[in-house]
Amino acid sequence: MKEKYTIEKVYENIKIEDGIYKLSIKGKFDVKPGQFYLLRAWDMEPVLSRPISIHDVDEEKISFLYAVVGKGTKILSELEAGDEIKITGPLGNGFDVEKIKGKVAIVCGGIGAAPMLYLAKQLKKCSVDFYAGFRTVSKTVDNVEKYVNNVKLSTEDGSIGHKGYVTDLLKPEAYDMVLCCGPEIMMYKVIKMCQKTSTPVFVSMENKMACGIGACLVCTCKTKDGRKRTCKEGPVFLGSELILND
Repeated sequence: MKEKYTIEKVYENIKIEDGIYKLSIKGKFDVKPGQFYLLRAWDMEPVLSRPISIHDVDEEKISFLYAVVGKGTKILSELEAGDEIKITGPLGNGFDVEKIKGKVAIVCGGIGAAPMLYLAKQLKKCSVDFYAGFRTVSKTVDNVEKYVNNVKLSTEDGSIGHKGYVTDLLKPEAYDMVLCCGPEIMMYKVIKMCQKTSTPVFVSMENKMACGIGACLVCTCKTKDGRKRTCKEGPVFLGSELILND
């Protein structure tokens, strides 16, 4: 099975901070928060396209916030306005916004903050607190405060907000639902915290992907119903469905 792509032109590609970029493509896009696209701006190498979560969407464009971590994302970071890029998507299930109600905590860490801005924007009927944890001060959530009630930050070096981990701040019992994306170790801790208080939690998994379209089975994760594909049945899973690593 081959990925089906469209060729678009880069609208802008902005450096947000060291190693973090925001790439935008002009056009109308019908997507759900938590979905992703495969991005590719090369012919042969690297072999695989790069799965990048949707960061934001408005009436004119779609944006992707990504970290430069290898050859593919390095190529993406060097794109300029007007350059061509191949995109495949939207892919994955995303968050079901219509079923999210009441008082909600969005919890994210590192580049896991990328898909949570658009999610926060879509939760207009909810009361939302936004928790974000980083190693050091970051600009990646600077625009989220206008869409939520409270923003609570933590940094491991204490450069802003609480010194420590974002999970130190979270009290799941105060919420009707928790929505989470970030490092696997953080998400699993959030799931366990929510299990103790019987708080429903949905997590957006970020497993390594190869094809990104459900054919290769590289990105499967363990669930109570067997292995499921992060790129197809996910990336958003109900926390109670996952089998956690000890």
